[in-house]
Amino acid sequence: MSVILETPLELSPSLSLDEVAIVIRGVYKQVLGNPHIMESERQLSAESRLCNGELIVREFVREVAKSEFYRRRYFESCAPYRFVEVNFKHLLGRAPQDQAELSSHIRLCIESGYEAEIDSYLDSDEYQQKFGDNIVPYYQGAQSQVGSKQVGYNRTLSLYQGYAGVDSAFKGSRLVDEVASNQGGKIVLPSKGGRLGISKDATVKTFKILVKGAKFDAPRRISTTEYIVPGDRMSPQIQRIHRAGGKIVSITEVA
Repeated sequence: MSVILETPLELSPSLSLDEVAIVIRGVYKQVLGNPHIMESERQLSAESRLCNGELIVREFVREVAKSEFYRRRYFESCAPYRFVEVNFKHLLGRAPQDQAELSSHIRLCIESGYEAEIDSYLDSDEYQQKFGDNIVPYYQGAQSQVGSKQVGYNRTLSLYQGYAGVDSAFKGSRLVDEVASNQGGKIVLPSKGGRLGISKDATVKTFKILVKGAKFDAPRRISTTEYIVPGDRMSPQIQRIHRAGGKIVSITEVA
């Protein structure tokens, strides 16, 4: 079982209608949390405008995130902390970094409303730098960045449901306790069925970490390095990779 960075989907004028349809499906899967979507729940007008070049992907994402489908499943049916944490996952591809970030979004939602909360992600510098106008947001749990806190990496993995998981199956927050207490939590990956909490604690397993471009590689040569690491040594190994300038591409359970 692997947790692998997804290949970004980007809309360009050269795409065929079939390729644009793949982009549209990618938006629904990411933004709505991998649900089954009925024909009546699709944003057909927005889809048409996207196909005709009247919408950029970012604005299509905005319409999907403000749809009745999203509002009903994540705003009206979930606890506030859960609503905010899935917004981070669906729209920025990561988990909330800390209690201050989580609280500021809950306060924004309470004071300015649902639509302002959605807009705050899509109009952010972070969104623009990651995805720009025409890249579909994607899960970045297997991608680490030099300077990022290890705790944020662990929390993003905790939100990951696997390819078969559906985010709306969970109504309560998955991170509220550890974020509030500023605890890192353990890295627990999904089971093969796609749900968290079924597989055993990841600290007693072994993982393969795939890394590109660390400083200890030969100059001017892009290479790939694999590390076989016990689960209880994941954090220090990841920290060493960061210090060496490496970029984690994937983490795969091997035992």
